[in-house]
Amino acid sequence: MARAMVFSAYGPPSVLHQIDVDAPQAGPGQIRVRVKTAGVNPVDYKMRRGDFADIAPARFPQTLGNEFAGVVDQVGEGVTELAADSQVFGFTSAAAYAEYMIVGADQITTKPADMPWEVAGALSAAGQTAYNALRELRITAGETLLIHGASGGVGTMAVQLARSAGVIVIGTASPANHDYLGSLGAIPIAYGDGLIAQARALAPNGIDAALDLAGGEAITASIALVTNTDRIGTTVDAEAAHKFGIRRLRGARSTQTLAALADLHASGELQIVTSASYPLDQAAAAHHDLETGHVRGKIVLTTD
Repeated sequence: MARAMVFSAYGPPSVLHQIDVDAPQAGPGQIRVRVKTAGVNPVDYKMRRGDFADIAPARFPQTLGNEFAGVVDQVGEGVTELAADSQVFGFTSAAAYAEYMIVGADQITTKPADMPWEVAGALSAAGQTAYNALRELRITAGETLLIHGASGGVGTMAVQLARSAGVIVIGTASPANHDYLGSLGAIPIAYGDGLIAQARALAPNGIDAALDLAGGEAITASIALVTNTDRIGTTVDAEAAHKFGIRRLRGARSTQTLAALADLHASGELQIVTSASYPLDQAAAAHHDLETGHVRGKIVLTTD
């Protein structure tokens, strides 16, 4: 038997509970992973509370978790590139809050030996979202990029990736996170009243692109500051994207992108900041923490 965290009805963090399940078996082309760490992301709590019930209803009892790191525990028929006991990290769909999980061999890549488990488990979702967003917005060296919600998981990654590419970054966050953003190389400003004026003062030659990770008023501020709406993107506000004709950023996941992010981490150009680590059976507390909206970087669950 193996432990898994699930929910059997939509609701607050307290609906998450632990159950025992049969350990899954790897089929052809599949890998079974003994999970060490799993990242916690906003999409997890949105699914738990029913935000996607109309378009992607849960299958109760429903697990969560789209990113993980662990050890290959079982190799299915036809898989030759990985052996048992290999350390890996990768991506899945609503399955990583568990001791064991099954993934396709094309969903994982080898974890660098010196990459901590907490980092590996928190890298995939936010890292790939940030990486793909900057590529889709066509960010290039010397430009100025405005990132809304810059101190969160995706924002932390996007700031660093943009700075590594020679981009000037202005990031919105609460004042408590301004020093943190400054340490990543961004110019911090407060969201809310006065944001537009502050941004214009900091970028007298204009802002070339905007990445929205917050929604709401961040969209209208971006439209006021960026001339070309094709270079404004949001990861969170599909309604605004449709209404204003800006990009709804989703991004494809791939092991090639994961490997590129791992290389950037190894070179020191990308830090994966984990603000808290919770045991698997305390997933409810992790969700409560993340839903406050004031988390720096990422939160992870651990199975050990």
